[in-house]
Amino acid sequence: MKRKSVIAMLMATTLLAGIFTGCQAKTSETPVEGTQTETPAVIADTKETETVKVTADVEETKTPKYVFLFIGDGMSYPQFQAASDYLGALADDDDIVSGGENLSFMNFDVAGTATTFDSTSFCPDSASTATSISTGYKTHSGVINMDETKTVAYETISEKLKEQKDYKIGIISSVNLNHATPAAFYAHQASRNSYYDIGVEMVESGFDYFAGGGLKQETGENEDQTSLYTLAEEAGYKVLKTQEEAEALTAEDGKAIIIGETLADSDSLSYDNDRADEEWALADYVEKGIEVLDNETGFFLMTEGGKIDWACHANDAGSTVADTLALADAVQVAVDFAKEHAEETLILVTGDHETGGLTIGYAGTDYDTFLTNLENQQISYAKYDSDYVAGYIENQTSFEDAMKDVEKLFGLVTPENAANAADETLVLNDYEMGLLREAYEVTLAGGLGEEPAQADYVKYGTYEPFSVTVTHLLNNKSGINFASYAHTGLPVAVFAEGVGAETFDGYYDNTDIYNKMADLLGVE
Repeated sequence: MKRKSVIAMLMATTLLAGIFTGCQAKTSETPVEGTQTETPAVIADTKETETVKVTADVEETKTPKYVFLFIGDGMSYPQFQAASDYLGALADDDDIVSGGENLSFMNFDVAGTATTFDSTSFCPDSASTATSISTGYKTHSGVINMDETKTVAYETISEKLKEQKDYKIGIISSVNLNHATPAAFYAHQASRNSYYDIGVEMVESGFDYFAGGGLKQETGENEDQTSLYTLAEEAGYKVLKTQEEAEALTAEDGKAIIIGETLADSDSLSYDNDRADEEWALADYVEKGIEVLDNETGFFLMTEGGKIDWACHANDAGSTVADTLALADAVQVAVDFAKEHAEETLILVTGDHETGGLTIGYAGTDYDTFLTNLENQQISYAKYDSDYVAGYIENQTSFEDAMKDVEKLFGLVTPENAANAADETLVLNDYEMGLLREAYEVTLAGGLGEEPAQADYVKYGTYEPFSVTVTHLLNNKSGINFASYAHTGLPVAVFAEGVGAETFDGYYDNTDIYNKMADLLGVE
């Protein structure tokens, strides 16, 4: 809100005691409010004309009929700016930097910022931060839509819209549909790891459209319970596991769950830089979601770009950029829809937290970046692990032969092949070759084990030593660096376009993303 003038504040001074007397403490049942300062009623009374104007503005704001919420898991300013700068670097000619190319959501009229801390840490997890976005409450890391005592369940924005407004509801994720972020819009669990119970709640939600990666612990942790897909079918869902079936899905088919036909690591959808041309991208799932959800009452569609987070955990900048661009493509589908429904649509794009401590800049490249080097990466770290490194270990492949694959798939060139390098910045020096040899020896010997020494963890995290060293070197040669294998405490951006978008301007807490949505949508 606008600051009051000094004169108005002085006029109100004699009434401050009344303000303090009227203050009420929050209870555990009250949503945490944001950092924006509320204007006390007594001060507002001294500016009657302004108060009337504000009230009129609120009354004039329409309720959005179609709401799109995009969450880039692990995506903060570094992730989308790196993707933007990468596109700009590809487009720049004659080594003259002219700036990045804005991703779809970076062109929105409104951009705000949200803090992300939870009840446990300034470096929160996806369960608690998604809880804040979906319910307006803080909670402990690892907890989904329950309070800190793990005894009180919170109703989500999507549940309220379904029950109070009869909106159709859709949930999309590039990772498992019972993973933390999608779960935070329909489940209530003390632990994000209760995958089977979360899956049961997913089925019981009655939501209209689910699409993305496969359900974790389909038959329970001990594999002795009824398949979640069977439960879904018994509850009236069409469960579709081929792309052909998904393409044929229409609104007349009723409730549906689409599981990607081509599943990758941990039964997630493919990283976008691994995705085959004919394989559905995140944007395709959004397009199908609009088709089956569109109705005269309204819909709410949450879409998670979950593998941004996974790539950042693994310090894989190339895959991070690719999946951030895939999320931007998905947002563009909503933008295109909004062009036909400009007076009825709200689009929000945010992150739940930042992952990896990504930064544009590296000590080894000083003030320079070489972002086009990332174009040389042809495969994600995960696919490299499964399709190549696993074979190296099984066959005890020589380092020299492994490096042939590294040159082909990541563009990194050994000193012996320097003369054939397309770009001298990709040629490895003796120091870098030493890092790769050391990592390769650890990989062939079986990796780090469950509890790596601190020095080894700093170098490799919990990832395959050779793979993560390859991506580290390509990152650094591009002018990109990571500080962590975990989450950080950076705030996230909140981009907004459409009906009520102006309310998302400013600097506030992530709980206020819910509060602002709830106010606009008129749910209690």
